[in-house]
Amino acid sequence: MTAKLWPYGRNYGMTLMTRRVLCGAGLLGLTAMMAAAQTPKPEEKPVATRTLKAKLNYTGTGTVDEKHRIFLFVFDGPDFLQGGAMPIGGGATAAKGGTITVPDLTASPVYIAVCYDPAGTYDGQSGPPPSGASMGLYSKTPGTPEPVKIDPGKTAEVTVAFDDSRKMP
Repeated sequence: MTAKLWPYGRNYGMTLMTRRVLCGAGLLGLTAMMAAAQTPKPEEKPVATRTLKAKLNYTGTGTVDEKHRIFLFVFDGPDFLQGGAMPIGGGATAAKGGTITVPDLTASPVYIAVCYDPAGTYDGQSGPPPSGASMGLYSKTPGTPEPVKIDPGKTAEVTVAFDDSRKMP
């Protein structure tokens, strides 16, 4: 049985048999998709994160308080010195000898930079530290960031010492 022709002589319909075959194939495909959707997925293991605990030792002349905080930034590579990286974690403290804990890090090694804004205008999130902010790195060789290796599920503890001798340009 065929579909009726349009008055212009073109057959835009399908035969009844073609409709039944396509409908059956569609139902078969739909059934297969539903079965696949109900197949349980193997449980994924949670990613073991790392924690960084940084004790700060700011010996500069600035007053550190709630308005004039020290900011810590964690990076997954040393490229941040050229301005080519975004922090993967961080925190702030209102004490010259404060401790900042950064949980849930997935990278290792990590690199640490700190800053203190004596003007008290920096929020730690609106871009790089302002001109005149005191800067520091976790390093063993001055000016070269030292990698901090953190094993999965563990906490690494470091001390970051800095003063007012290095400033943002």
